[in-house]
Amino acid sequence: MNKLHVKSGDTVVILSGKDRGKKGKVMQVSPKEGKVIIENANFVQKHVKPRKMGEAGGIIKAESAIYACKVQVVCPRCGKPTRVGHKVLEDGTKERVCRKCGESL
Repeated sequence: MNKLHVKSGDTVVILSGKDRGKKGKVMQVSPKEGKVIIENANFVQKHVKPRKMGEAGGIIKAESAIYACKVQVVCPRCGKPTRVGHKVLEDGTKERVCRKCGESL
């Protein structure tokens, strides 16, 4: 299993691609593929076939996965895109911290 620097629920900024500079919330993380799905970013058009009688088919827009290396976590305190650091607490557990201001994420 691969570890990623982002978790679902994090606010991230996109670093490259057609949606560069957009901020959004991570909806889903796929560590095996190294990809994340961000709400309101990286839209693709899908052709949907009607499956049931009376159901409409057509072209729909949906969010697509983007590589996790192309996004960066936004610190909730300082509001800047930052790298994720780790701090070990006294009880031995790890905590994710902002590399710029030092606060927990």
